[in-house]
Amino acid sequence: MVSAEGEQLGIMPTPQALESARSQELDLVEVAPEAQPPVCRIMDFGKYKYTQARRLKEARKKQTTIQVKEVKMGPKTERHDFDFKLKHVRRFLEEGHKAKVTVRFKGREMAHTELGWKMLQKMVEAVQDIAVTENNPRMEGRMLHIMLSPKAQH
Repeated sequence: MVSAEGEQLGIMPTPQALESARSQELDLVEVAPEAQPPVCRIMDFGKYKYTQARRLKEARKKQTTIQVKEVKMGPKTERHDFDFKLKHVRRFLEEGHKAKVTVRFKGREMAHTELGWKMLQKMVEAVQDIAVTENNPRMEGRMLHIMLSPKAQH
């Protein structure tokens, strides 16, 4: 058994340990039930639960979530529109998010998928200073995708 101050009190029967905890107006908490004999500690259990909850809340505050932002365009997207989309992709990557670039093919555009491949290649070359490609461009139905993630900050 361990006291509220952290000092070892040795092995004692449960009723005696409970009485010792009650006399200090604290709780008897089983810390390591699998140990032989089980280890108990005298502490204020409500305060302990409160500090654990605060610690978890602080840890959640500090963690960052990475989102996947998507930019869609067609194979015939003009230069200005492409530059505009490129600016968005760069901003997403600089904020630490992943960027998914999608080229959609409509109707007869499927006959010229090489235009979409060239467009994705142009996008990758434009952001290669701040991003790495997670996978090769992949065609799924009428859509061509590539996933970009920010380079690790050193």
